[in-house]
Amino acid sequence: MHPTPHGAYLTHLSQFRFINQYLVQEDDGLTLIDTGARGQAPAILKAAASLGAPIRRIVITHAHDDHIGSLDALHAALPDAEVLISARDARLMGGDLTTDEGELQKPPRAARAQTKPTRLLTPGDRVGSLQSVAAPGHTPGQLAFLDTRDGTLIAGDAYQTFVQVSTSAELRWRSPLPALATWDRATALASARTLAALHPTRLAVGHGPVVLHPQQAMSAAVERAERQLSKKQ
Repeated sequence: MHPTPHGAYLTHLSQFRFINQYLVQEDDGLTLIDTGARGQAPAILKAAASLGAPIRRIVITHAHDDHIGSLDALHAALPDAEVLISARDARLMGGDLTTDEGELQKPPRAARAQTKPTRLLTPGDRVGSLQSVAAPGHTPGQLAFLDTRDGTLIAGDAYQTFVQVSTSAELRWRSPLPALATWDRATALASARTLAALHPTRLAVGHGPVVLHPQQAMSAAVERAERQLSKKQ
């Protein structure tokens, strides 16, 4: 796992060149966004040490196994670090797969962790320099995070960037997993549209490379997903 900087604050970590985590520099240390699959705790800790700063917070975009897989091991190594996730996906992480009124009435996919969050997030909450943004669809409570200092958007699995930028509402056979794991594709499309409207300067996602100046590609991805979903109606 080789840490790759993007801009002044973001460091990209990649597991198997497929599963991404991010370290965000803050005045008091680092915020880790997602923990990868199981077994990644030592590599993440080594990457943080190479930056010369402690991990103060562990933020989870959504409760899938490739995003919370190393949470328990990291919590054991960093017992004083905050653990943050949306209130909605905290239920999934705790094993509650029931749906709420107004949601798609289909049990979402989720992974469990023993670690309990120390803070439950709602859209609009701040985590250091990061503004949380609702991005449901892939899971009921997925959150994205916008760095208010430079406009970097860490979007979880609302988008992917393999081969081309696409939303998790669009099934692409060259990279189908994000769409296949998406709970509600119509809601995922609405979230992708909302995130594109933020006009981020940089797009960092759960799967694929970091993209600079992504606006045109994000808008095109939303249009493709709209066409694909309209054909199914």
